[in-house]
Order: sequence, then structure tokens, then C-alpha cells
Amino acid sequence: MELSKCELLKKISEYQFICVELNLYIDTHPCDEAALRDYLVYSQELTELIAEYEQRFEPLMNFGHSPTSAGSYVCSQWPWEI
Repeated sequence: MELSKCELLKKISEYQFICVELNLYIDTHPCDEAALRDYLVYSQELTELIAEYEQRFEPLMNFGHSPTSAGSYVCSQWPWEI
């Protein structure tokens, strides 16, 4: 079952939060291999979620990270229009 646009954005936001928190934890606990494994799993899933969102809807970022046509971000739906 495919997630709706809002559900997919929420899931991306959740995974971004998890990755940031794990990254901060790993900075202070570099020998915690379980945390590093978790970070790698969540960051891979985040990459896949972003790719799915961009394939189905529009780019998430305006430059540098989305493999879509330059400038197409401006033509897509704005966050407050969702």
C-alpha cells in the first residue's frame, strides 16, 4: 500500500529526526557499534523515502540534493499548499 503525500512527508520527517539524533549520539559515543548500525539502516531508509517522494511528487530541496531538473522546485506545490 502506497503512502499518501502527507504520510510520506511525515515519515521522512521522522526518519530525519532519528538520523540527526543518532548522529549526535555517535559523535559522543563513537565506539557504540549498535548505534552506528541503526544510523546506517535509518539513513538508507531515509534515502529511499526521499527518492520515492521525489519520484511520485516533486523535489524536496531547491538545489544540490534532488536529481531533478533545475528550477522545477519553483513550479511544484509549496508546503502551505499541501
